[in-house]
Amino acid sequence: DLLDISRITRDKIELRKEHVELASVVGSAVETSQPLIEGLGHAFTVTLPPEPVYLDADGTRMAQVLANLLDNAAKYTPPGGNVRLLAETTPGGVEITVEDDGVGIPEAMLSRVFDLFARVDRALERSQGGLGIGLTLVKRLVEMHGGTVEARSGGRGSAFVVRLPTVAVPPAVPASRSFADRPRTQRRILVVDDNADSADSLSLLLGVMDNEVRTAYDGLAGVEAAEAFRPDVILLDIGMPVLNGFDACRRIREYPWGKAIFIIAQTGWGQEEDRRRSREAGFDKHLVKPIDPAALGRLLESGREEPAPR
Repeated sequence: DLLDISRITRDKIELRKEHVELASVVGSAVETSQPLIEGLGHAFTVTLPPEPVYLDADGTRMAQVLANLLDNAAKYTPPGGNVRLLAETTPGGVEITVEDDGVGIPEAMLSRVFDLFARVDRALERSQGGLGIGLTLVKRLVEMHGGTVEARSGGRGSAFVVRLPTVAVPPAVPASRSFADRPRTQRRILVVDDNADSADSLSLLLGVMDNEVRTAYDGLAGVEAAEAFRPDVILLDIGMPVLNGFDACRRIREYPWGKAIFIIAQTGWGQEEDRRRSREAGFDKHLVKPIDPAALGRLLESGREEPAPR
């Protein structure tokens, strides 16, 4: 953040704008902030508009904005609190609110929280630290996207409201085929990974994108979950106890119901030999961790329309 602030003040940041779907931006931010939120035991909810919303934005920078706001909400809320992200459409734009029921912001500081190096004297400040630059970065990046950001607090709890302009559905992404533009629960996805944090983060990301998601934490449980859930897509880790991903994929393919499932290997190994082994085991695609949400969205879309041959 400090480096980014330095670049912004010297006009050295160049935004890489493109038409991005809001759900993808939110999903990336949630993936970044979820470990902190869960580590503090907060209840966390995300509410997005039912229809797809598109921004003309640098998706990475906007995800950075929302992740900063989510991190702040988590840090300044005592353990076991509530953090919420709510997005609502407005005429020509979208309003994204990140709110918490934490210690709040003194009224006298509301107009200064976005100033560089401004630090609010709050109960958790000493333990959480911080240089007082995160909110300055949020404000600068939002303004570079033609938007505004506002801080609110009623004494307890705080809310940060980001307003951004929206664009029409890009012609290159027809509404009928957009990753996020699916009727809710139309895509059923099973995530299987023995790393519970990784599995839960990916599941939350896919859920934000309007999918019906289930998780399993070892290969054998993944096969059993697949039989019960009958997913359209399985994201299957390779290196797992009890039953590894290769053998789990082979077992699923043995069942009549498992032959048409789009199965994606997710692994830290990406050499050609690793990809060959995943093809031979029956995987449709091979992704190397960490998985890029936008790339995953494109893969799910292309896989849905044109299943890869095995």
